[in-house]
Amino acid sequence: MTALSPAIRIRPRAAAVIAMAAFLGIVAFFWPFLVAPGKFGSNYAPPLIFGVLLVIVLSVVISEIAEGGINSKALAMLGVLSAVNAAIRPLGAGTAGIETVFFILVLAGRVFGPGFGFTLGCTSLFASALITGGVGPWMPYQMFGCAFVGMLAGFLPRATGRREVALLATYGSLSGYLFGFLLNLSFWPFSLDPNSSIAYLPGLPFTEQFQRYLAFDLATSLGWDTGRAVTNFICICLAGPAVLTVFRRAARKARFQAPIRFAPRGTTEEVPDTSPTGPGAAASRTT
Repeated sequence: MTALSPAIRIRPRAAAVIAMAAFLGIVAFFWPFLVAPGKFGSNYAPPLIFGVLLVIVLSVVISEIAEGGINSKALAMLGVLSAVNAAIRPLGAGTAGIETVFFILVLAGRVFGPGFGFTLGCTSLFASALITGGVGPWMPYQMFGCAFVGMLAGFLPRATGRREVALLATYGSLSGYLFGFLLNLSFWPFSLDPNSSIAYLPGLPFTEQFQRYLAFDLATSLGWDTGRAVTNFICICLAGPAVLTVFRRAARKARFQAPIRFAPRGTTEEVPDTSPTGPGAAASRTT
């Protein structure tokens, strides 16, 4: 099987913006372990990070479009898959951890490349939030969590057939747990009584703080994350082969990164005249 070119070409400027966004996303998730008490008040850190995250997300898309990394065909594919994800996400509604949005992110990131997976994660959650009224301070965290899931799928090792489906299904399960682990960090510092043994307590050493968070994550969302992981695994195993085939056929026909060549102006290509009244027809009648 020939390797398909990525739908979004990551050029140096786009790569720098994505790297900066990824770094800022990690800081935004892990700020409870990084911010020193009294240096940057916990009441002001999250709103500032949310605003910067939204700006960076928009910069990723705009910089890639401006630099030519997204052509019209890739942009159309991005719009279609974002709409599909936004439409099917309410089907699960997060009940018991059932999330129907991740398996398309994994499969699209696998076929169309890490740049496409990153952008699709951002746009899918943004469109879904607008449709379902889920706009809030949690939205940037969800956007970046899904962006990481789609991007990392594009970096998975090469495999074919059943091995590829098994690889993607395993990754989908792990990403379900990773997404929940990261998203809990967005509200953990504000969700519990400070006197609780699993609550965020500014000033604790990193190891003790991390142990508190692990206990919080296991106690509050392990079952929820398991539902998401199982959903990802089942959806990829059942629908993965067919969706991968459709995505790859679309990528081959679209030829996202095919070079465009223009012929010199004024040149014409001679085509033999094979009409009934042309020289060829006359020659055939006289022989």
